[in-house]
Amino acid sequence: MVPVVKCPHCGQKNRVASGGSGKPVCGKCGKALPWIVDGGDSDFFEVVESSTTPVLVDVWAPWCGPCRMVSPVLEKLAAEKAGELKLVKINADEAPDLSRRFDIRSIPTLMVFRSGRPVATYTGAAPATVLRPWLEKALK
Repeated sequence: MVPVVKCPHCGQKNRVASGGSGKPVCGKCGKALPWIVDGGDSDFFEVVESSTTPVLVDVWAPWCGPCRMVSPVLEKLAAEKAGELKLVKINADEAPDLSRRFDIRSIPTLMVFRSGRPVATYTGAAPATVLRPWLEKALK
């Protein structure tokens, strides 16, 4: 299923592919769209590691309270960084191979990938005032 994203500038609904290169733009106004998609064990290479755009990976679980608290913060950061960042949400319960591969012992775990490699990791929930500078540093 291809995610549909509502343009924050004009309200147009746009289909946004999970993988591939480039950056999603609104079909109506041409402005950059927040790129927020789901990923997992089977498509991690396509969605994260082969991305030409830096990727913020959020490893979470639906039963995790801190995960639910940090999710809106991450979506806000993805909207602020539209055209510069892809946010990939990975349900840890549905992606045990990735949890083992990256030795994830607590959630939420956030990882920034550039050129297919992890360059920064943050464990735990935090407000935007903490995550924004961490993300900015990881993107440099």
